[in-house]
Amino acid sequence: MGTITKVLVATALVLLSAFAAFSQEEPAPADGPPTMDDATFIQTVEVDGEPLFAVRGSTALPAEERAALVTKRITEVASSSEAVSVEMRVERSELGLSIFADNTMVSVTTQADADYEQMDVDVLAALHADSIKEAIVSYRANRTDEAFSHSTITALMWSGVFGIYCIVLFWLRKRVPRFIAGIVEHQTRGLQQATGDIVQSQAVSNIAKFLIRLLVDVTLFTGFYYYLSFVLHSFPNTRPVAELLIRYVTDPILGLLHGFVGYLPNFITIAIIAAVTRWMIKGVYLFFESVDQGVVELKSFEKHWIWPTYNLIRGGLILTAAVICFPYIPGSDSAAFQGLTILVGVMVSLGSNSVISNVLAGLFVLYKRSMNIGDRIRVGDYYGDVMQIRLMETYLKSVKNELISIPNATLLNSEVINYSSKIDGKGLLLHTTVGIGYEEPRKKVEAMLVEAARRTKGLKNTPAPFVLVTGLLDFATNYQINAFTTRGSYLPLLLSELHKNITDVFNENGVQIMTPNYEADTPELKISDSEWDEPLAHQTSTDA
Repeated sequence: MGTITKVLVATALVLLSAFAAFSQEEPAPADGPPTMDDATFIQTVEVDGEPLFAVRGSTALPAEERAALVTKRITEVASSSEAVSVEMRVERSELGLSIFADNTMVSVTTQADADYEQMDVDVLAALHADSIKEAIVSYRANRTDEAFSHSTITALMWSGVFGIYCIVLFWLRKRVPRFIAGIVEHQTRGLQQATGDIVQSQAVSNIAKFLIRLLVDVTLFTGFYYYLSFVLHSFPNTRPVAELLIRYVTDPILGLLHGFVGYLPNFITIAIIAAVTRWMIKGVYLFFESVDQGVVELKSFEKHWIWPTYNLIRGGLILTAAVICFPYIPGSDSAAFQGLTILVGVMVSLGSNSVISNVLAGLFVLYKRSMNIGDRIRVGDYYGDVMQIRLMETYLKSVKNELISIPNATLLNSEVINYSSKIDGKGLLLHTTVGIGYEEPRKKVEAMLVEAARRTKGLKNTPAPFVLVTGLLDFATNYQINAFTTRGSYLPLLLSELHKNITDVFNENGVQIMTPNYEADTPELKISDSEWDEPLAHQTSTDA
């Protein structure tokens, strides 16, 4: 199943990349005026980290420089006096409406600002004047001795809260990981015994302890980050820095939450598609399980096709669901996401040629009926029993009890000899060849070979064994003994027994086997005694 899942994932990526390539909209032309959100043309005026209003810039005076200039003028007016009130007035000038604070010009509201805000320039200037007045009054109020004392008390309070926060976290960091690790070790001790020490309970408990401590450390760091931000926010001089610190962390988190809420309907749609797909897969599984148990009968449908067919239908349902869910994935319409899917699809397609060829070959192997699970086959130099036929490869167990993995592409392009298939009911024809000298009568040799075949258990007497003369060599005649057997899984053992019986029968009858050929021969026959009961060389030396 693992290989099938990998193939399904690779195919899904290719389909998704193709879908993204066809659905991608043409990019907007690069030429044309810049957008209104460009920092060169729009910038917010801020005082003590608090935004007041936005100003419109130009190529001659970018918005950033203009906003900094307005901020500087407001700060200078606010720090020049300790009065609790400020006198504001608006006068028309060549550039627009000039705003004065305590007889000092601090800003100019232009027609471009009004066009950007889509308001009347007089109304916008009045609103700018009110914002500047509130900023100056707040700036002066935050820098009094009373405000400084309040800020100091606030910072001390935050320090006390953070101190308690640290004490609690350090206490938890010291005791909770040990407590959780003890529970995990106790729960996994039985699993360790069941798996024969493959799963170590101590190792699992150490992992749990590490994760708990990591969680506590992250919580501690987060608390310190916000503590520092709140302390800096208590003082007006460091408030801009605090606003930046809070903005760097809080704004992304709020953005993620806002995006999650915005995509919640899409997530619900994806969940519904996933649930329907899961129910369909379960229904298909129940159907094929009924076929496997014989409850449902399908004519001309092989039993070993059941689960591969189920896996193919399951993969098709998953790929279909993935294609349907694609438009609902967050960011699927962005150029970055589409480019990434195209890149991944190209990489998978370029690197999966052998994978796809093996998968297609696996389908042919599964459905062409050349072999079944348990059959004894020969593929080239490989000989053994079929253990598994998977989508990518086929596993054989050799007669030496070796596990052999053969890629299905190799299997499809090779000749497969199946020793377990029944063709006409007679069985397999086991055969072997011996070379016998010309001085021996042919009928005698044939009779001895037939006798050796009859002595071999597992070879059939009906049809009767027979002998073929396969060659007339320089010094010998080649005789081939043929006998039928229905025990195709025991061919090496049967062939070994046949060779033993041939040797015994020929020795009993004083006939010399000439295989391999001889260049010269001696008058004495090169045969062994029919009976042998002598000790071996190493046994003789041991007794001495």
